[in-house]
Amino acid sequence: MDKKPFSLKKSLYMTFWLFLVVIGASQCFAQSQTGSADLKSVRNRQYLEIINSLYYYIQQNYVEEVDPEVLYQGALKGMLDSLKDPHSAYLSKDEWRNLSDTTNGSFGGVGLSISKPSENTPEKPAYVLVAQPIDGSPGEQAGIQSGDRIIKIDGVDTSTITMNEVLSMLRGTVGEPVTVTIRRGKTMEFDRTLIRAVIETPSVKYGMIHSTGYIKISEFSTNTAAVVQQALESFEAENYNSLIIDLRNNGGGLLNAAVAVVDKFVDNGTIVETKSRIAYENQVFTASPKNTVVDENIPVIVLINRASASASEIVAGALKDTHRAYLVGEKSYGKGSVQIPTPLIANDGFKITVAKYYSPTDVNIDKIGIPADRKVDYPEFTEDEEKAYSALMSDDKITEYVENHPGMTDVDIGSYAVNLQKDYNIDLRIIRKVIRNEVERTRKPRLYDLDYDVQLNAALDMFANEDVLALSKSAKTLKEIQAESDTKSDKK
Repeated sequence: MDKKPFSLKKSLYMTFWLFLVVIGASQCFAQSQTGSADLKSVRNRQYLEIINSLYYYIQQNYVEEVDPEVLYQGALKGMLDSLKDPHSAYLSKDEWRNLSDTTNGSFGGVGLSISKPSENTPEKPAYVLVAQPIDGSPGEQAGIQSGDRIIKIDGVDTSTITMNEVLSMLRGTVGEPVTVTIRRGKTMEFDRTLIRAVIETPSVKYGMIHSTGYIKISEFSTNTAAVVQQALESFEAENYNSLIIDLRNNGGGLLNAAVAVVDKFVDNGTIVETKSRIAYENQVFTASPKNTVVDENIPVIVLINRASASASEIVAGALKDTHRAYLVGEKSYGKGSVQIPTPLIANDGFKITVAKYYSPTDVNIDKIGIPADRKVDYPEFTEDEEKAYSALMSDDKITEYVENHPGMTDVDIGSYAVNLQKDYNIDLRIIRKVIRNEVERTRKPRLYDLDYDVQLNAALDMFANEDVLALSKSAKTLKEIQAESDTKSDKK
């Protein structure tokens, strides 16, 4: 087939036109280096001119017509990706809506906080990673855990679709089902069908465990400090003698809310400091005696794990550095930076890191995390246990049994677990947890689970058998831990 003659003259003309723009900018660079006092300002203007010229050149000369929105999004995404900062990113319309919905406190979905790698390779498929399930959500009630990977949604391989498509598939009409395939560990896989619900992001739940006050903070929002205050007042009325603050799976939230919580325990000194090249972002948040409400003789344990991040690390780090609390659990996530989300004109937006925060002993834990003073891990499955657990979840026996036996009690759960263990060689504690999740799917979720929660039990045992106040006072600060790490690195 004959092709339309190629217009060499037009092509050369347009290429020469763009060439002149680039050469002109380069000449301006040379002149500005010798005759201008404001080189940076000149360079900024010249780069913007080149970007603008390239935009119109593509629009007029690319082999196919290009949607202006595609170029707009590509330019913004490219600029923010070039920062090499996982917390600075362009947010498409769907991503911005997702952020706004979460901030506003309620939305329809399955209640899983997720992330997704940008690169997809055969060696490392870009499956969806569960950062944390929201308390009481369909995802949490189905037993999905932090660290699980969603490899399929309604049979669709998640490594082959975008984050926007993932969110669109997980969200939908309240009451409608969506089936996710979970991979836990290296080989364990199972399906769970989730019924979409109105997801209300919780902030604080609390109650007494014998003589210990227990506060679970799931995020730091505008009302967190007020609810924590209510919890402390109720504990005081019940003559509590120890306190647990549960920050596990807390992905963060408002910095001011975290500061207000710490201020209830610490009566002086720095709580957290933010450092930035923007003058007004450089702030030191200090404690005030008038805000301190917890008696200094009340021992405090803070529970953390690998999904405790950002604002929850501010609280954990401040209480540790001031020797006001003892940390139990796992090393935290390690997000020591502050972002500001900003809307754009197309119902999209972006978020960008504007500062880093530092603990009272002047340590930034970004990409490092905060180690627990007392490490308590959940037992890992053996290879045989992984296979047995995967089979148990896939067989769906528990769902059928619970449907046929409504109103199961803890005794009923224990008896059924013993029967199941004959076919599935797994720790009874874990089988009971799976059954209990199914039984409580349509009930109000319990505040804590002493049968399953080894980290919470470890904290309670410490109150019963150890001097937690003394442990808190003798625990190493983040500065001391950092100095030890630097010394070991120097020796190596």
